[in-house]
Amino acid sequence: MARTGRPKAVLELSEQEREELTRWARRAKTSQALTLRSKIILACATGSTNASVSAQLGCTATTVGKWRARFVADRLDGLFDEPRSGRPATVTDQQVEDLVVATLESVPDNATHWTRSKMARRSGLSASTVGRIWRAFGLQPHRTETFKPSTDPLFVEKAYDIVGLYLDPPESAVVFCVDEKSQAQALARSQPAFPMMPGTAETRTHSYVRHGTTSLFAAFNIADGTVISSTHRKHRAIEFTTFLTTIDAEVPADLDIHLVCDNYGTHKHPSIKRWLVAHPRVTMHFTPTYSSWLNQVERFFAYITADLLRRSDHRSVHALEADLRAWTKTWNTDPKPFIWTKPPKTSSHPSEDFSFELPARDTSRG
Repeated sequence: MARTGRPKAVLELSEQEREELTRWARRAKTSQALTLRSKIILACATGSTNASVSAQLGCTATTVGKWRARFVADRLDGLFDEPRSGRPATVTDQQVEDLVVATLESVPDNATHWTRSKMARRSGLSASTVGRIWRAFGLQPHRTETFKPSTDPLFVEKAYDIVGLYLDPPESAVVFCVDEKSQAQALARSQPAFPMMPGTAETRTHSYVRHGTTSLFAAFNIADGTVISSTHRKHRAIEFTTFLTTIDAEVPADLDIHLVCDNYGTHKHPSIKRWLVAHPRVTMHFTPTYSSWLNQVERFFAYITADLLRRSDHRSVHALEADLRAWTKTWNTDPKPFIWTKPPKTSSHPSEDFSFELPARDTSRG
C-alpha cells in the first residue's frame, strides 16, 4: 500500500485573504520574505502538494509546510515573523512601509526631494531612524543621475560600424579616434596653492584670471594607443583640415586611414568633404547623435583633464599649449590602447545595447 504521508490541513482562503495575499505577492515594496510566504499560501490554496509548491517556488518542502501550518493556525498574522528576544522594536513594519512608500512615490511641499529632516517631520520618526531605513532599502533621495538617449534612427548601424572597427580593424589600415578638446583655458590662480600636509588636503583658491583658450586636436590610434595632436586657438573647419593633413602626412602612404568622429558641424563642412575627395584613402565614420562615449579619444581627454588641466596654473596660452604638447609627448613614450571589455546587454532601448567599459590602467603619470 502506497504511503500518503501526513494528512495536510485544509487550506481555504476568503476573498479578503486572497486579495491581501495577492497584493503582498505582487507589490515591489513588500519584503522578499513576506512575498515568498504569500506565494506559498496562494499556491497551496489551489490544492497543490508541498513538494509541487516547493519545486514551483524554488524553496524546500519544509518551508512550505511551516508556512502552510502557520497560516492555518493564525491566518494572515501567522505569516509575519514572531517577536524576537531583546529590546522590543519601537518602529513598526507599517511605519517602515509608509516611510519607504512616501520616499518613492511623493515629494515634500515646496521641494523636489526628501531630506532626512523633512521625512522625520512627516513620519514622526527621528532623522537618524529615517537615515537607517533609507540605508537598509538603498534609498538616496539626495542623489540624481542623468542620461541622454540617442535619437539617431541609424543608431544600431553606426554603433556596429564603429565597434566593428575597434574589434576587427581592416587590414592594411589604421583607425584613429579623432576629436577636439575645445576651450581649454589658461587659468592663473589669484594666490599660490597651500600644499598638501598630513591630515590636510591641498588647498587652492577658487578665484583665477583667464588668459585665453586653446583647442587640443587629437587622433588616438586604437591599435597602439599613440596620439597625433596639435593645438589651435580656434576649432573651425580650416583648423580641422590642417589637422587632417597632419594625420595624412604622418601615416605611411601604403595604409588606409579610418577616422571615428562625432557629429560636430566642423567635421561635415563642405571644405572637409572636398578634402576627403582629394584624399580617397581617408574614410570618416560618424558616431550616432548623443553617443560621444563610443569615441575612444574622449577617454584620452579625460586623462589629460585629470592629470593636467583640472589643477593647472598657466599665465599664458603659450604656456598651456607647451604643457599640452609635453603631456602628449610623455604619453606617447608609454602608450596603452583601450580595449572594450564589457559585452553588449539586451535592453528595451537600442542605445543601451552598447555599454562598454575601458580596462583599468595606470593613472599615476607624471
